[in-house]
Amino acid sequence: MPEAPAADRIDAALARIEAAIAARAADGDALARRHAALKARMAEAVAALDDVIARGSAA
Repeated sequence: MPEAPAADRIDAALARIEAAIAARAADGDALARRHAALKARMAEAVAALDDVIARGSAA
């Protein structure tokens, strides 16, 4: 089987690199969304704890 011309190999390598970059970007976006959701849930939990502590102090 003859080797593919150098330009074809370069094009294939570029396609693999671009696919890897796109996959990493998608992973980064997913991680950022998960982080934002966790941050919001933690803020809600802290606010709920603050309410419990405030009610306990008032009693």
